Amino acid sequence: MRTLIVLAIGVAAAAAFAYGAKAAGKRPGAGALVFTGLWFVFCGVDLGAGVRAGYSAVEELGIHLVLFIVPAAGAWAVARWLAAR
Repeated sequence: MRTLIVLAIGVAAAAAFAYGAKAAGKRPGAGALVFTGLWFVFCGVDLGAGVRAGYSAVEELGIHLVLFIVPAAGAWAVARWLAAR
């Protein structure tokens, strides 16, 4: 359940960064780039917390690949869609 919540938050934040960049007069891709960097750091910290909690690094890495890739891809898809409009 926690994975789905984090995934939903990530996708919503990805869209917010792309829309926020466009609203600020910047390219939506700039928002996607900032989001991707921050999301990568968040996923790394969360992975470390999971390993410290007793999960194996391989288990955590599998989950965090999905947790990183889906919102990051969403950010770039929204940025591309906004740039085309």
